[in-house]
Amino acid sequence: MRKILFLVFLLLSLTQWCATAQDTIIYNTADKNISIGNKVFILNDTNSVLSIDEVIKSGKFIKSTQEVPNLEITKSTIWVRFTVSNATQNDDVVVELAYPTIDSVSFVSMNADNSYDVINTGEYIPYYKRAYKHQNYIFDLRLAPGESRTYYLRLNASEQLQVPLEVGTAKTILESTTSKDLIFGVYAGTILVMLFYNLFIFISVRDKNYLYYVAYILFVGMTQACVQGYGPRFLYPDSPYLANLMMVLMPVMVGVSALEFLRVFLQLKEYLPKLNKGIYVVEFFYLCIATLGFLGKYREAAQTVLGNAMLGSVYVVIIGSILSSRGNRTAKFFLLAWVIFLASVVVFVLRNFGVLPYNNFTLYALQIGSALEVVLLSFALADKISILRKEKEESQAQTLAAVQENARIVREQNVILEAKVAERTQELKESNDGLSKALVDLKEAEMQLVESEKMASLGQLTAGIAHEINNPINFVTSNVKPLKRDVDMMIQLLDQIEGISLSDDSAADKKKQIDELKEEYDFDYLKTEIDYLLNGINEGSSRTAEIVKGLRIFSRLDEDDLKRADLNEGLDSTLVIVNNQLDNRIEIVKNYGEIPPVECYPGKLNQVFLNIITNGLHAIKSKFKDEKGGKLTITTTSTDTHVIVGIADNGTGMDENTKKKLFEPFFTTKDVGEGTGLGLSIAYNTMVKHNGTINVNSTLGEGTEFIMEIPIVHEQKIA
Repeated sequence: MRKILFLVFLLLSLTQWCATAQDTIIYNTADKNISIGNKVFILNDTNSVLSIDEVIKSGKFIKSTQEVPNLEITKSTIWVRFTVSNATQNDDVVVELAYPTIDSVSFVSMNADNSYDVINTGEYIPYYKRAYKHQNYIFDLRLAPGESRTYYLRLNASEQLQVPLEVGTAKTILESTTSKDLIFGVYAGTILVMLFYNLFIFISVRDKNYLYYVAYILFVGMTQACVQGYGPRFLYPDSPYLANLMMVLMPVMVGVSALEFLRVFLQLKEYLPKLNKGIYVVEFFYLCIATLGFLGKYREAAQTVLGNAMLGSVYVVIIGSILSSRGNRTAKFFLLAWVIFLASVVVFVLRNFGVLPYNNFTLYALQIGSALEVVLLSFALADKISILRKEKEESQAQTLAAVQENARIVREQNVILEAKVAERTQELKESNDGLSKALVDLKEAEMQLVESEKMASLGQLTAGIAHEINNPINFVTSNVKPLKRDVDMMIQLLDQIEGISLSDDSAADKKKQIDELKEEYDFDYLKTEIDYLLNGINEGSSRTAEIVKGLRIFSRLDEDDLKRADLNEGLDSTLVIVNNQLDNRIEIVKNYGEIPPVECYPGKLNQVFLNIITNGLHAIKSKFKDEKGGKLTITTTSTDTHVIVGIADNGTGMDENTKKKLFEPFFTTKDVGEGTGLGLSIAYNTMVKHNGTINVNSTLGEGTEFIMEIPIVHEQKIA
């Protein structure tokens, strides 16, 4: 019985020893690195709450079966445990985690007394602050020869999470990273050569195909730099925000620039307009993904960007296939390049999802595919230029043949044309003679109409002045006769007083006789009446002088050049002219503002005011007849550059058709004989001459307002 128990104990101990031996990674090849991905144990902390002590005690670790553990895109915290035994004579054994785009990496090293040391790093820690200045994560295992030790890795990532782990000496690991850097350097050199090559071609030929293609090459290279960790290492080492954002933004820019290049390169708007619109849908999804990135939703963006890239790639293949089937040579080149790149993308995606193994081919497939695609598309662009050159030469040949044929036809037709030209020349000469005579007649008629308008204005002016001057002149003339009578009586009185003063009578008698004479002639009344009559004559003459002054201001006959004039003064002088048309039934409202003098032709502007005021009074009389209620409102204001004059009436107003024809020559709504139709046309041309504007607001049945804007400083226009 004891023997049986001993055998059972021995068997259990042997089993435990074998299991422990299998769990331990024996490093015994100091001249090369060993991959340990299928020898580690993995714990998925779905809630990210476990502490290091809890993880160490946990019995939920599961052994990895993959050469490179692929944990896809996950929100969980991943713990990796492995034990290494140093069977070499080297004490510089290290472990490399060759996946630079992990947000957070904690390396836990167990000590002999069950204590542990922790090194925290990750994408948020600049590479130059790490023990090994590289984008990959390299940790010293601190293993003496013959020593064994257990280690833990705590991993969090927003993007795809893979765990390629290798153990080796510091020398072999650094040699391996140098080889990887060299490979990427070759790739980056290829990308830069193609980028500058196509950029120089764009500068030379100014073909926007090359500009889109240069953008595409740039973003492809930047995407690979981000994926391989060279972007955070060299371009933005101090910005974790950019490190995460670029992992989303660069693939988006690759997709958008590729689609825009496709649109221009294959001329989709011309050949496939419906499919061309579908590209906007894919680009919209890319825009949404970029928005997620800017909002910090890196994990969600990473989950969708690959799917959208596959959708866009398939869409591009469909477009290329359709155009290739139609014999489009450019599309064939493009399709070949795109299929090669798409194949590399498929390999990259299948590796990320664990379908294909993690090895050098799957690791560098995307770089190889994108480099080949860049080169082939450059050939395609060059071929397209060759095709365009050939088409241009053929077009030039056809054009030359057409020109020669046209020359022959022209020579044959010249003989016929010369005869027809001579015949037609005679006809044109006769026609020109007739047109010249008609033009002379038309100008004479126009001059007559303009003179008629001038005479009408002059007649209106004469009538207004005659009416205005007649009242004060009548007042003067009516006072002259009684004044002469009173003066004669005063002279007689003075003669008689002189006779009394020369007589020998006493002073008392002389005074008595003079008082009797004064009473006889009613001297006090006579003196008062003379004073009253003189005041009346003075008032009449002053009013006449004011009217003459207003006439001079209105006409400005002595001012043919530009002058500075007060438009308020010009409006007042115009109102003097039309005062006789008011008939004491039309109210004039003057809302004058403080306006600066305007550089203008004063007489011509006064003519404009006269035409508009006269038309307003005509509209008021047409509406109110002999009744009161008519009102004409004149408003003046100014801005920094213009004086604004508004003349509004409450007359009959105008409909839209009348407003459209208002400034046309010879157009009038007045009865025959009442107007020539040139007044507002002349007013419009006068405003144009002053570089001003004239606008009309009118409502049928309510009234009309003319608004004139005249520049304060007149600027001569250069023809």
